[in-house]
Amino acid sequence: MGTGAMTGFILWLIVGCLLMALGIGAFFAKKEVGFFNNVKPLPMRDVKAYNRAVGKLLIIYGIVFMALGLPLLAGQNSALLLLSILGVVAETIGAMAVYILVIQNKYEKK
Repeated sequence: MGTGAMTGFILWLIVGCLLMALGIGAFFAKKEVGFFNNVKPLPMRDVKAYNRAVGKLLIIYGIVFMALGLPLLAGQNSALLLLSILGVVAETIGAMAVYILVIQNKYEKK
């Protein structure tokens, strides 16, 4: 394992920690937190429960994101790097689906 692989993995972990910090911040927010960038969140029935659900989603997203970075420790192996990249794409699509189909539908004012 080279220095570059370790540096890349540490940067990957920092991004994962930032995602988890966003999730923790969502737990303590007073207003509805937004999940998508530059999109105003819809009004929710139970803001506290909604923010906790989004916070949990972001924390889980950060943990899985960090786990998907483990192949970076193997060095420049194309197959493992592709696994990390495709894993993050699948994780992001899954998180968006959970947000829209579960969280937003459960807490949105209708």
